[in-house]
This record gives sequence, C-alpha cells and structure tokens, in this order.
Amino acid sequence: MDQGSNLPLAAVDESVETPAVVIDKPRLQANIDAMQARAAHHGVTLRPHIKTHKCLEIAAAQLGAGAVGLTCSKTEEAAVFAAAGVPSITVAYPQVLGAKVDRLIAVAAEHGTSLRFIADSAAGVETLVGAAKRAARTIPVFVKVDVGLHRCGVQENDPALVTLAQAIARAPGLVFAGLLAHAGHAYGGGNAAGVRQVAREENATMDRARRRIVDAGIAVPEISVGSTPTALASDAYEGVTEMRPGNYVFLDLTPVQLGLATLDQVALTVLATVVSANDQYLIVDSGSKVLSSDFRPHGGGGTAYGLAFPDGPTLSLEDGLPVAKLSEEHGWIAHGGHRLPVGARVRIVPNHSCPVANLADAFVVAAPGESPTTWRVAARGKVH
Repeated sequence: MDQGSNLPLAAVDESVETPAVVIDKPRLQANIDAMQARAAHHGVTLRPHIKTHKCLEIAAAQLGAGAVGLTCSKTEEAAVFAAAGVPSITVAYPQVLGAKVDRLIAVAAEHGTSLRFIADSAAGVETLVGAAKRAARTIPVFVKVDVGLHRCGVQENDPALVTLAQAIARAPGLVFAGLLAHAGHAYGGGNAAGVRQVAREENATMDRARRRIVDAGIAVPEISVGSTPTALASDAYEGVTEMRPGNYVFLDLTPVQLGLATLDQVALTVLATVVSANDQYLIVDSGSKVLSSDFRPHGGGGTAYGLAFPDGPTLSLEDGLPVAKLSEEHGWIAHGGHRLPVGARVRIVPNHSCPVANLADAFVVAAPGESPTTWRVAARGKVH
C-alpha cells in the first residue's frame, strides 16, 4: 500500500472563481510516477484508462512517464485521443454498432493510431469483422472475461469463452489479442485486505481462463487487468502482461476509505464557496452539476457526496465535514456546529473523481509558485 506523497495541497488564489475543479499538479505527477513504478516493479505494462480525466495534457504526462498506450471506453472518446496522436488505444467496451467503429478507425488511420477492441458476444465479433473488412485493416480483439463484477464479459466456465476466442482467431481481419478483465467489484472490498483478495481471485480466474483457451490450441498473447483499487493492493500478477487503472491519477475518498491511499495523495478537489448557512448546513455553490450524485463506484457504499475542508495546505479526515445532500446548484454541508462564515472557501474531496471530471469544461491546474492555468477536458461528454 502506498503511504502518501506528503505534498501540501497547492494553493489557489482568489482570482479563481468557484465552483472550480482543481488539479494539484505535483500530486498528479506523483500519482502518475508511482503507478508507473508499480507496474515496472511487477513486470507489467501500464495502459491507463482515460475515462477518469479525459484530458490531453494528463494523457501526455502518462505516456511521457512510460505508459504503452491508453484505454478508453467509448469510440468518440477514443477518437479525441487518436486525433491527438496517441500511438495505441484499447477500446475496452463492447462494440455492436459498426458505424461507431468505422468512424474511429478512420480517425485512427489518419493519425497513425493502432486500435485494439474487446468482444464478449458473437454479435460483437461480427461487428468487428465487418468494420475490419470495410476498412481493409486487421483488428486485434480481446475476449472480455467476467471476473466477478457481472457487468460485461464471459464467465470462465462458459463454453463461449473458447468459442469466441476461436471465432476471433479464425475471422478474416481479426487477430486474437488475449483476455481482458475489470474487477470493478473491488470498490466494494471494504478494506485493503478485501481488495487484495479480489485481485487474487481475478488473477486466478484469468489464469484458468487462459489455460482453457491454450488447451483448445490457441495462444493467449496478453492478459490485461484493470482497476485502481486492485492496482494499488494487488500482490498477484503471475501471467498478467498489462494493467489499466484510471482513477489513480486523481484518487478520491473511495481509495482513501478503503485504506489504499491517503488524503495527501488526492490530486482533484472541488473549490467551492459558502453562499448561505443555517443551523444545520453550510450551503455551497457546488451541487450535483459539479460534484455528481455518486456515492461510490459499483455500489461500494458511502453515505455522503464527499468531505469538505476549510481551504488550506493540509487536509485531515477528522476535520472533514460531510456533503450530506445535493440539489442541482447547491451542496449541503452538515457543519455539526463547526460553522464557517458566508464567503469562506472550502475544498471538497469527492467520493468519485471520474464523473466530477466529466462534468467540468476545464480543470484549474495549481502548483506552488505558479499562476493557475487551465486544461480543457477535451473528451467531456463523448459518450457515443
């Protein structure tokens, strides 16, 4: 488990109007470097998922630190990064509409980006066969394995696991790239030990799935796994070739409360202003349109929408005031008698930084001794 960066929270001067989604640049870089080092230590490559930040500048920092490429969810999202010249992108989302794949392949071809896709159904394989034929390109395809989240993917003992691998290996225009998984249920692991157990089970499941396909006479070039909690907690990487965490660049209350990170590693906060107050609540100018209405990813629990702290260089969990309620434009901070004056500014650490980032047009980027700058959320709202 990482022990924290010990970096003070970078100050934001009064010229920055609230609400603002603030990125602490030194903490961001520390998180990027730490995950790259973790991947190297375990002998796997790092292909970060950019759904967390959707920002070209952050992607460039990840690639500059040694990431082999990026992971995206949607084809529109991937197209933004392909157009920026990212050399390799995995689209880790089942594709069943050929027009979306066609558009992305065209952008990738124009900018020299290699693409990799996933499938967990015969319909998905056929969609990719058609796209490969129309583009006269060869497409690497992973079979998505369900390792416990029960969202997308094929169960390890489902006959479709081998059938799909065979179909991809034999299909014109496709190449079987290996197996890919996402242990998103790790967010409900409860603590670091629980998350570590999920990671071990993921590793064991993927190894059994790999052996089933190898026994059918098909080589499995890659085993790709990904989630920030398992990446931070895992001690099981045997057979794994690649990991795809996303949230690690920012972090948030979820990994902190799981015991996988500390508040002084969190790089994304929401700067808000107290606009009203009463006997129970401080009302701030950040509601669900800024903070999102997420508690935790994948049903991981939670009873508030984040913790609010007086704006300053250090944050302590003991001083955090829960963001108890949200309306569209208002956040309701339960002050418990610790009242702040109207006009005071607070830093809110959200439960889940990924949707917060997607709600922003741009990040305010802060670093000690530097004037604040802005980075555009270039793939904001790219959901097709």
